[in-house]
Amino acid sequence: MSKSALSRRSVVVGAAATVVGWNTVGRSWAVEAPTPDAAPDAEAAADTTSGADALAALPRLDGTLVADTATLARFGGDFGHLVTAAPRAVLRPGSVRDVASLVAFARRHRIPVAMNGQSGTGDAAELESHSSYGQAGVRGGVAIDSRGLDRIVRITPGRAVVEAGVTWAQLTDAALAKGWMPPCLTDYLHLSVGGTLSVGGIGGGVQRYGFQVDTVESVDVVTGTGELVTASASANRELFEAVLGGGGQAGLIVRATLRLVRARERALVLNLFYDDLGAYLADQKKLMLERRFDLQVGDVSRNAAGTGWRYKVEGVVHYDGTAAPDRAKLVRGLRCVAADTTFTDQTAREYAYRVDAFAGFLKGAGLWSQPKPWMSLFLPASATETFMREATALLTPEDLGAGLLLFYPFRTDVFTRPMTVMPDEPVGFHFDLLSFPFPGADHAAALRRNRRLYDRAVQLGGKRYLIGAIPDVTHADWRRHYGTRWGRVVAAKHRFDPAGILTPGQGIHS
Repeated sequence: MSKSALSRRSVVVGAAATVVGWNTVGRSWAVEAPTPDAAPDAEAAADTTSGADALAALPRLDGTLVADTATLARFGGDFGHLVTAAPRAVLRPGSVRDVASLVAFARRHRIPVAMNGQSGTGDAAELESHSSYGQAGVRGGVAIDSRGLDRIVRITPGRAVVEAGVTWAQLTDAALAKGWMPPCLTDYLHLSVGGTLSVGGIGGGVQRYGFQVDTVESVDVVTGTGELVTASASANRELFEAVLGGGGQAGLIVRATLRLVRARERALVLNLFYDDLGAYLADQKKLMLERRFDLQVGDVSRNAAGTGWRYKVEGVVHYDGTAAPDRAKLVRGLRCVAADTTFTDQTAREYAYRVDAFAGFLKGAGLWSQPKPWMSLFLPASATETFMREATALLTPEDLGAGLLLFYPFRTDVFTRPMTVMPDEPVGFHFDLLSFPFPGADHAAALRRNRRLYDRAVQLGGKRYLIGAIPDVTHADWRRHYGTRWGRVVAAKHRFDPAGILTPGQGIHS
């Protein structure tokens, strides 16, 4: 298409508005003429008399770049429903090459870009980014809908190659059909592979396998210059380490090669309850170091009387056939409330999808779409009891709403990727406040509470997970978070994203 033809295009953004070029003077998109009843978008409007030389044609795409009002609104929010940052265009890629072409174009014109998972169970009405505080937002820029990259390339013994928009649910079922399983799954499986790898990816297998990024063999990455690079521990290692858990700052993951483990048929799930925090912490560490369970998590909830908090260990042992583990041996020597111990025997797949029923309840109650001030922290074991006693004195039932507080240990030596910084101790605890507040909750107060808890955790040697809703994070906060690795963060940003266009919603000030 010629520039003169582009200059005659309407730049009014309306229904089914397909972008065909960029107005370099007005810094706005030129789009296909919309339907007659399309309403103008004042922010996107451009000077149609600026001439052909002001219009840069898009590179050829296998997919489409669109700018209709409904799509922009959908990509403007996220799962947290606390921050709105609408893009001015959305790329629906038809290939990995589209991502590289678009990013190269965006770099030339200084347009911010971010990948957006738009995950969910498949119902188009509920698809959304699962960042909780605008991390995948790209105000005024281009959001890349990773659902256009949803191909499972291949599954072979011990290995899977998938595009970034594949969900962990899709990969789990495809791998199970061949007798394999991802070693570390998120609790909620309907999240994109690329999305969780960009922040780390945590789940019940963390004690054995680390984050999901610790199970990655290689990634295909589009850097901020638009270059498509394959990176691994042995090739392009600096980029490999910069993008795994790097918050999308050095590149956008478009494909990953992941390690798989042999699938087991069944899962014996134990729930152990504690009324005493000290006993809970001791048993959690004991169970982890003895490796009694294949998966080990835990959570905190109000006790039945509503007068305090109760702590739960959830342990899982996988097995095949009828060779069920010895239940008495699994609870031997523990200080839990024995009378309240429960066992559930189910298939391994049923356990993997265990959160779906809870998600269904939240959706039915209208709470899934409410603002959710989530916060995820990693605490050094030596300070965990102090922090938890202070946190539970501060938290109220209203803070949790219908949600929960995950709380369980991990060994810090299992985290091998430099961008996923951990407390400087052999053992840490994951503190994951997954609030589902009821309508009418004071979300501004919840964000202030999050900031207070974050500051206290940092004071005690803790670190944060990049998905959390923590307000007013400064340059000094980020330097403190990364510590001695800050120089690597800055160097990777300058090398791989010299124009600074990638994933601005993370707010990582380098």
